[in-house]
Amino acid sequence: MRTKSANEPFVKSKPRINVVTLGCSKNIYDSEILMGQLKGNHFDVVHETDRVGSDDIIVINTCGFIDNAKQESIDTILQYSDLKEQGKIGKLIVTGCLSERYKPELEAEIKNVDAYFGTNDLRNLLRSVGADYKHELIGERLLTTPTHFAYFKIAEGCNRPCSFCAIPLMRGKHLSQPIEKLVKDAEKLARNGTKELILIAQDLTYYGLDLYGKRNLDELLRRLSDVGGIEWIRLQYAYPSGFPMEILHVMNERANICKYLDMPLQHISDDMLKSMRRGITKQKTIDLVNAIRDKVPGITMRTTLITGYPGETEQDFEEMQAWVEETRFDRLGCFTYSHEEKTHAFALVDDVPEAIKQERADAIMEVQQGISFEKNQEKIGHTYKVLIDKKDGGYFVGRTEFDSPEVDNEVLIDAKKDYATIGSFVNIKIDSAEDFDLYGHIVK
Repeated sequence: MRTKSANEPFVKSKPRINVVTLGCSKNIYDSEILMGQLKGNHFDVVHETDRVGSDDIIVINTCGFIDNAKQESIDTILQYSDLKEQGKIGKLIVTGCLSERYKPELEAEIKNVDAYFGTNDLRNLLRSVGADYKHELIGERLLTTPTHFAYFKIAEGCNRPCSFCAIPLMRGKHLSQPIEKLVKDAEKLARNGTKELILIAQDLTYYGLDLYGKRNLDELLRRLSDVGGIEWIRLQYAYPSGFPMEILHVMNERANICKYLDMPLQHISDDMLKSMRRGITKQKTIDLVNAIRDKVPGITMRTTLITGYPGETEQDFEEMQAWVEETRFDRLGCFTYSHEEKTHAFALVDDVPEAIKQERADAIMEVQQGISFEKNQEKIGHTYKVLIDKKDGGYFVGRTEFDSPEVDNEVLIDAKKDYATIGSFVNIKIDSAEDFDLYGHIVK
């Protein structure tokens, strides 16, 4: 065996890089792109491992959306800062939305972070660890999700004027990705075993206006639908004002486009909608929801609401609660209002006490829990196509086309009675149901 001579230079191996992702699916996508570039530069890359080494570089991809998310990001930075102080890790790098928005403050308060980068600083971040940005790797990703599904970002940024939202401050103006690039990216994912694309953006419905001079989500959907191996395409984060109804025709035309739509509506009171600068009224919102349900029978609609926005009266809240009871959304999430600097609403008085905000959010979710239970009871005895995501304890866990990962219902199959392969589709007959879970068995 050949041995190294005394005159040969010692080449130090590259440090391992551990990427920690906080926040939403857009951050997951960004971390995956970063990891793909690092792997292309021959780094050993891991995602959120608990086992750290003294030479490791930690990259924290932060969230800065609302107070709870900001606090989680700060706590995580402090946690790894302490490990660096103790010599248990090498470098510490912070990127993402919090760093984009509060870089000077973070640099002043947490000094032993080696570098802070914003949301559009990928090239500089790579350079800081001795990596090059490789154009030939555009579209390459190191998936952090199971291989069979992937978040698929079609645009960055947002042009909407919502008063409560800081996303434009952190992500900039809306920028669509070209259809040709997205199709190639989808083909790469499909070749590697991805079966479900979850389309994400700050606002899917704005897609194409900057590139093509028109809303072009319908054409993108058709092109992605033609990619072989993609069995489900799911739409998240649709904006109600100016909603492109033509995408509903595509949803009906193409079997691999899930009858699922995530449309955050935020509130229903006209006073609140006007102050929130949503560009829509209560009646137009109601008409839109009815029209969507009419044009796509059986569609599952998910929405998100805010309680405790400045000036929200008890009457405003009761109006929203009654509307939730009447509309019976299939899926619903509720957040308490977060008073964000430099947003339009920051000039308003944050006059709803935190305890009242939370009480109202809890009340909305209690209503939704009952609706979800009743809708799930209606599924008993029916058979659904289910994508198996994982095995957890004694159950295989999957989803129907009406459910997105992490936030929606799950289907549980007793592993003692049935066997399923992770990433496969199976037909499940529902035997019983709870508020947010379905139980069933495999049928041939």
